[in-house]
Amino acid sequence: MARILVVEDEPALAVCLENDLKLEGYEVEAVRDGEMAFAKGLQPEFDLILLDVILPRKDGFEVCRELRRAGVRTPIILLTARTQEAEKVLGLELGADDYVTKPFSPRELRARIKAALRRATGAVPETFRFGDVEVDFQKCQLRRRGKPVEVTALELKLLEAFVRARGRALTRNQLLDDVWGPGTFLSDRVVDNHITRLRRKIEPKPAEPRYLVSVRGIGYRFDG
Repeated sequence: MARILVVEDEPALAVCLENDLKLEGYEVEAVRDGEMAFAKGLQPEFDLILLDVILPRKDGFEVCRELRRAGVRTPIILLTARTQEAEKVLGLELGADDYVTKPFSPRELRARIKAALRRATGAVPETFRFGDVEVDFQKCQLRRRGKPVEVTALELKLLEAFVRARGRALTRNQLLDDVWGPGTFLSDRVVDNHITRLRRKIEPKPAEPRYLVSVRGIGYRFDG
């Protein structure tokens, strides 16, 4: 069963999370501050990190950013009492896989953990090439004609979802679940805007997409 690192500075909540996850069959280790979270997160033994945002010594956003910069690909689910959409977008842009606001139901959290672990086991190569594009999912880098292209963590997650399902049409709701997290309520326009930005970075002619194509009445398909 998967091994989960729980990072939570509220003792009562940390104990509840640890006990609940152990009852689900997970192996759990808990730490209480951001510096310990970063040190533990660098270790390859964890399959998922449950990371509170408000932490002593280093906040969860900073921990997430530093882990991704260090090349750590372990799925990260952020926990926070902040409900603003901007906070969620920031967490995702920094490389988090999902974002759960407090208070949350244990059932919802368990579902999100299972979804994140399932996505992480998908068959996606560390380096993937199509056309004149090379993307290194491990290092979070994208190159075109050998030159680096600035890309956000969220755009890379979107491209990763397409690569995992290449050749199959994905609905906007499926993309929301895979990239933004299960149960996320955002407009279709948000997905479309991110697709448009990603096309500008990977398509020879963004207005006439060759790889990231629209499927009328359904969503999008990656033909890489």
